[in-house]
Amino acid sequence: MTAESPDESEVAALRARVASLESQEKPRRHRVRSFFAVVLIVLAALLTPLAVVASWSRAQVTDTNRFVSTLAPLSSDPAVQGAVANRATNAIMEQLPVSDLLNEVAPPDRPALNAALGRIGPALTDGLTGFVHDQVLNVVQSDAFAGIWENILRNAHATFTKVLTGQGGGAVQVKGDTVTLDLAPVITQVKDRLVANGVGLAAKIPEVHTDFVLVQSDAVKKAQTGLRLLDVAGLWVPVLAVLCAVGGILLAVHHRRATVGAALGMAFAAVLLGIGLTVFRALYLDKLPADVDQAAAMAVYDTMVRYLRAAVRMLLALGIVIALAAWLTGSGRRAGWVRQLWQAGLGAVRRAAEGIGMRLGPVGRFVHRRKAWLGWGAVLVAAIVLLTWGYPTAVVVLWIAVVLLAVLAVLEFLDTPPEEPVAPSDGTGGGDGKAGPA
Repeated sequence: MTAESPDESEVAALRARVASLESQEKPRRHRVRSFFAVVLIVLAALLTPLAVVASWSRAQVTDTNRFVSTLAPLSSDPAVQGAVANRATNAIMEQLPVSDLLNEVAPPDRPALNAALGRIGPALTDGLTGFVHDQVLNVVQSDAFAGIWENILRNAHATFTKVLTGQGGGAVQVKGDTVTLDLAPVITQVKDRLVANGVGLAAKIPEVHTDFVLVQSDAVKKAQTGLRLLDVAGLWVPVLAVLCAVGGILLAVHHRRATVGAALGMAFAAVLLGIGLTVFRALYLDKLPADVDQAAAMAVYDTMVRYLRAAVRMLLALGIVIALAAWLTGSGRRAGWVRQLWQAGLGAVRRAAEGIGMRLGPVGRFVHRRKAWLGWGAVLVAAIVLLTWGYPTAVVVLWIAVVLLAVLAVLEFLDTPPEEPVAPSDGTGGGDGKAGPA
């Protein structure tokens, strides 16, 4: 055996040194990649609540139908109906004092009426107030009130953006720490009813503009600045959050683990937003003035944020679906067991169908060759449907997931591997049980 030359020994030592350096450099690069991947995923999670609120704000400002659908349910809320009736009654009674009714009485009868009025005036005022209140309540509890309320909201939306600038104007007014809605159309309807019921003096009531408080908080002025920023960022913050999540996943060493982490992290951040909405609700109601109807204020708040809460539930469902899908396609033992169970179950169904004469033929062989492409195509179509859906909810996400799962099940059912070639007969009558050629 020849001795190794000095040059060869040096080359071997150099190779060993290079291999050692490479083994040290690879974990270092992985640590750097993992660090930045975690930073991007955490940033995506932090941006998620802001993205939800920004999208909600932008939708309320730019989409009239969305604005109307947000506040339309208030027309059927008993607390809001009662608050509207009380506010409209007070406004009408300011224009319809009992003393003005004396002008409708003939002069000879006035002295006696004046003497009696000192004793029965309060009762007469209460009676007239009760009558007017009943007329207002009949309006706000009628089927027609929903249409009146919707018209108020549509007219208000034309000036709703002024809330963001603090200028007010039109049907929506911003006065200090209060955002109000003009009830003039409701009072007009009540005035017509009073005239029809014999209160002719109501015809002389001028056009009355009175306010129904939507929001009253010392945070309104602060929120105006925030809402202006959110309105501008309503389109780009969600995009930035998604890009951060995708960038973190692509940069991570283990893509599937990063996908699970990003999906669950963003879902958890959305849940924190939902908790924040509940906590802020209690703080908001606690700081309202004593003369504000708590039940009506509660109904207004819950109605205004209901689409925010729907977005929270949607993101929670979407995060769980994506995390579950990433986990099931991973290399874990439990995930592999679930996939094997899935394939075995659908394979048994396919074999049972073939046993009763069903033959997939070229369709099954085509699916076998292109199953991966077809599966990713179905995922892409599901993603496009979700992204182009106007305002997806948790139910929409779950239905899309169910339909996608059904499509993948059909692909697995149709997946028919090509038949193995039959071994040629040796002419002895064995193999396929047929006699060989003579």
